[in-house]
Amino acid sequence: MNFLTKETANPSQECVDCIIIPVYENGVFSVSAKQIDDKSSQELTNFLKIGDFTGKLATIEVLYNLSNIVAKRVMLVGCGKQDDFDIERFQRCMTAVGKALKDTTVVQVTSWLGEALDDQIGVVRETVLGLSGSAYSFEYYKSKKDNDAAESSVSVEQVTIVTAANDAYLSQSVGVAEGVELAKNLANHPANVCTPAYLVDVAEDLSNSFDAVSLEVLEEAEMEELGMGAFISVSKGSKLGGKLIVLQYNGADKETPAVALVGKGITFDTGGISLKPGAKMDEMKFDMGGAASVLGTVRAVASMHLPINLVAVVAAAENMPSGHASKPGDIVTSMSGKTIEVLNTDAEGRLVLCDALTYVAKYNPAVVIDIATLTGACIVALGHHISGLVSNDDSLAADIMQAGDMCCDEAWRLPMNAKYTKQLKSEFADLGNIAAGGGGTITAGCFLSEFTKDYTWAHLDIAGTAWKGKAATGRPVPLLTQYLINYSC
Repeated sequence: MNFLTKETANPSQECVDCIIIPVYENGVFSVSAKQIDDKSSQELTNFLKIGDFTGKLATIEVLYNLSNIVAKRVMLVGCGKQDDFDIERFQRCMTAVGKALKDTTVVQVTSWLGEALDDQIGVVRETVLGLSGSAYSFEYYKSKKDNDAAESSVSVEQVTIVTAANDAYLSQSVGVAEGVELAKNLANHPANVCTPAYLVDVAEDLSNSFDAVSLEVLEEAEMEELGMGAFISVSKGSKLGGKLIVLQYNGADKETPAVALVGKGITFDTGGISLKPGAKMDEMKFDMGGAASVLGTVRAVASMHLPINLVAVVAAAENMPSGHASKPGDIVTSMSGKTIEVLNTDAEGRLVLCDALTYVAKYNPAVVIDIATLTGACIVALGHHISGLVSNDDSLAADIMQAGDMCCDEAWRLPMNAKYTKQLKSEFADLGNIAAGGGGTITAGCFLSEFTKDYTWAHLDIAGTAWKGKAATGRPVPLLTQYLINYSC
């Protein structure tokens, strides 16, 4: 799908298969709708009088061959109350547009949907993400294409967005969409394909594709030499060796401190000896959603040529039960020197992350953000709409939430203090890897904070947002890239 922008256009004269026109509740026309209505001798007015289409938010009606209108189709999109229409509602409308374009032969589209919004950058971004997302499908492993999927595919090849935003923002939006697609693909692959070694291959592809990106991979032997006992305690249960993948993107002067992203990359999580229930265990292939989002963000940032330095670390391993696996009650020594009692082997993400977070300090980063499908408690707290956030820095937390609000990929900050850290007390080690009592998302963040005291840090828990049903969402690539775009300005 190719995206273009132009600042002005006459909707009645646009020679495309479909034009997308906003209409508000109570028969309130947008500027473009009024132009279409006037040119077609009030055909829109007459249609609205029938009463089937009211302009309710995210509703769609398609009119064909209107008088004096060059486009074959006029897609009316209900935008709700005019005063309430914002970028979040625009996103919902664009998702509806993407669904409506399925089962059609539409190839070329021009959209006026966001003409009244002040946030024209957001209009471009959400148009690109919404329509490319609607066109996305994952059929790598089907020997015969799904007929239902084929019939509901999107045939659109070119989308023109009428907007005041310039092409630089279009390029950024396309970069984000490509990063989201990579993250989706990685998480959707089955765990027998997307292994730690497979993530290394993807990282190699990124380093080969972009001159500004370099790669280093630490194998288990090197991690053992560095004292990463927490990481190794997870990976040793699998015959597939763990990998610590480090990508560096250099878009600024060498002296400029980097932003560091650290992603949890558990390519399959059985729970280890603390075995998970069998129901929905197939979804534990999504436990590398943090790693997928980090790799997707690297791709987006590199394609945008953002003027920043970025260090991206992926802690990749499987969590499997075996004769070599860690047992409840084992005590391991992390790279930081802190000892950890493994009270539950299903709390493995924080074990690989704590060593990765210690390791990343060697790069003297300005900011560190880790991303992980870490706790089911986050779903209890925030559901599937908003990612959880904890941080040791108010300014960083505010910047992350602002970025999320800007791109409709929200995060919400949870508290973090010594009261919660006390719940991690172990009778035999410095810390337990799980906490007594409630507040599981917070105590997981407190655990990680014990390894991030030397730098500015935030943790995103994406357990509720990384996938939906049986499909990856690509989140929080939009949030991370928007944060980095803002950071670069």
